Amino acid sequence: MRIVFGFWLVLAAIVMSGVPALAGSTHVAVAANFADAAKEIAVTFKAKTGHEAVLSFGSSGQLLAQIQQGAPFKVFLSADEERPKALVAEGLALSDTRFTYAIGKLVLWSKNPTFVKDEATLQAQAFSKIAIANPAAAPYGVAALEVLTSLKLNDALKSKIVMGNSISQTYQFIDTGNAELGFVALSQLVGQTGGSRWLVPQTLYAEIRQDAVLLKSGEGDEVAKAFLAFLKSSEARAIIEKFGYVSGVS
Repeated sequence: MRIVFGFWLVLAAIVMSGVPALAGSTHVAVAANFADAAKEIAVTFKAKTGHEAVLSFGSSGQLLAQIQQGAPFKVFLSADEERPKALVAEGLALSDTRFTYAIGKLVLWSKNPTFVKDEATLQAQAFSKIAIANPAAAPYGVAALEVLTSLKLNDALKSKIVMGNSISQTYQFIDTGNAELGFVALSQLVGQTGGSRWLVPQTLYAEIRQDAVLLKSGEGDEVAKAFLAFLKSSEARAIIEKFGYVSGVS
């Protein structure tokens, strides 16, 4: 009787806590620029639901290739619209689940507190290396090239460009001094007061719309669906905006 009574006490405590008795987990592929925001969202998601979102980070291009090769992801948070659309077209993702969860912003950044002013810093070309993410794999690299094209600096700066495999590696190049400056996501600089930066005007590059999608492998995964639903919640939107994005969900 004591064992039975104890069981019901534990069950009652779980119910009263609001956390599901049968918590689960799901695997989420996350674009590198969204890493910090995704980590905080995952923590909040677990606190609210009891479920765990297991996060894997990389450039959108790297993650796309892994998904195409059968990686066990259930959800994809890309840094662009094109790759989720491609997965839908290939039958690897569900079209009615795709939505824009965040709109990113591009920043020209340097560890030197007096170095970056505005576009004049690029025009002056007074640096030996400028870091951008590889545009073949990372949408923020595409945006960086669009800025240079808009300013008619592509040819002049071609020999000075160093490319990171992802926006995270691009940040590291600048942070370690291997490049004097470079283009990073605004989200990577949240909470930082050092260095110098220029928030690049939206008129110089196409809007960076970051889409989420449920992968075909997650079609029967209720935790994956719950995570995508949570990504649209007011709690998640507040975190997204805290990290310097515009929420893609109204």
